[in-house]
Amino acid sequence: MRLNLQTTAFIFPGQGSQTVGMGKDLAAQYSIAKQTFEEADSILGFSLSKLMMEGAADVLNDTINTQPALFVHSLASYRAFSYLYPDLKPAALAGHSLGELSALAIAGAFSFEDGLRLVRKRAELMKRAGEIAPGGMAAILNLDIPALDKVCAEASTYEEPVQVANDNCPGQVVISGSKPAVERAMAGAKSAGAKRALPLAVSIAAHSALMAPIQQEWNEAVAAANFSALQIPVIGNVHALPLADESAARADIIAQMQSRVRWTESVQYLVSSGINTFVEVGTGTVLGGLVKRIADGMTILPLGNPQDFSVLE
Repeated sequence: MRLNLQTTAFIFPGQGSQTVGMGKDLAAQYSIAKQTFEEADSILGFSLSKLMMEGAADVLNDTINTQPALFVHSLASYRAFSYLYPDLKPAALAGHSLGELSALAIAGAFSFEDGLRLVRKRAELMKRAGEIAPGGMAAILNLDIPALDKVCAEASTYEEPVQVANDNCPGQVVISGSKPAVERAMAGAKSAGAKRALPLAVSIAAHSALMAPIQQEWNEAVAAANFSALQIPVIGNVHALPLADESAARADIIAQMQSRVRWTESVQYLVSSGINTFVEVGTGTVLGGLVKRIADGMTILPLGNPQDFSVLE
């Protein structure tokens, strides 16, 4: 099919989309992708590409590896697209959590190397936060945001907070915080009418106040990175609106550490702006599935394996 780029947004996945073998076929098919993986290995000083393509799942699923892996696969996929279609650019970009940094790299906010170093730092800091202040996350099904905000407020104490972390799509919201508070909120959500409350297999309370111990170090890392003007509009996670400039981009990924990912609102904003096609760049089809539940009638395409590119021709 031929894409109408004026009505197409490229979207970038976050944690949970990773899988062993990611990027292997892409690197075999496109030299630009292979070069991207080799560049990442050189920057990081170890073979991330081997870990992605052949490694053990438990090592790939360690957040310090997961985040760079997703970033690199997304960038390699987009570089292959740009090589094949050098004159084509999407109308807008958005990424879920870690994916926002992938989107910003594509938009030209920072270089591949600076972006990868920032992503690796983010992953290291989030892992450390999970060690300093272990927490939990849970998926809540079929309870609306206002009701869940109320449940979280009632389940929280000063020492044990819990909050909405990911507004993924109508009927699927993730909460995050201290384990006792998450457990109280799961019970409260069921009492309030949630269909299910499912604990997630994580020890990191992402997008919650439990990230506070590493916030200052993250702020400093973002401040030290070289940012440039955005060449393509990026919808930020924190406000679900376009980031006006590089200072807004910095502020968004700083605030994102303890703020909810407003994915439902981000997709709704894009649709209201005339977007009718979403291309998920990198690993998996998680975001495409969420888009289907947010907006009717959208065209959704993956772009991470060689066969995906043939559909665009």
